[in-house]
Order: sequence, then structure tokens, then C-alpha cells
Amino acid sequence: MRNGAEVEHERFDDIGAAVVRMRERALAIRAEGPPKAASLIRKFEPEDQVTARLELSGRGLLHKPVAGIDVRGDGTFAPYRGGLQREELDPSGHDTPFDLVRETLEGANR
Repeated sequence: MRNGAEVEHERFDDIGAAVVRMRERALAIRAEGPPKAASLIRKFEPEDQVTARLELSGRGLLHKPVAGIDVRGDGTFAPYRGGLQREELDPSGHDTPFDLVRETLEGANR
């Protein structure tokens, strides 16, 4: 879990417990409120910023399955899969984006 410069690692034996913890942390981070707009070369509004990244990796020898949630500055959650090459996932058809993360990791472990 990365929230700003703060990085935290936790280990779970069960995907379900890991997803529950991810959801708890994501909701707590979102409750902190939106970040301020930032500007470097251009202005980045809160919806353009990723304020936190919560990532789960499964077991595997060569390629561990990875999926997670980006908490955007506007409070939305963007599910993704992949580590270095992230692919944003479409959460429609799922109750929550966290369900999609669980499904993605469970499907990769089969």
C-alpha cells in the first residue's frame, strides 16, 4: 500500500482477507479528502492524481499475479491488473471494484 510517500506491506494467507483489508484502507484514504491541485508543467486536478495505490500480488514462481486499486484524488477507485505494465480494468458488471480485484487474482491462481 502506498499513500503519498508512505509505503506499508502486509502479508495474508487468504485473498479474501487481503481484499477486505484493501477495501478498508482505500475507504480510509478516500475519507481523508481530496488532494490539492498540483502543477508542474501543467495543472493536475484531483481527478488526474493517484493519491494511493493498493496492490495485491499472489503466489507464483515466475509471474506472480498482481491486481490492485488506485485511489484517485476525486475519490474514485480504479481497479487494475499487472505490475509494471498495468491494465486498467472495467468494474462494470461487479458490485465493487474490489470484487473485480479478487476475481482477477482468483482467476490467475487457477
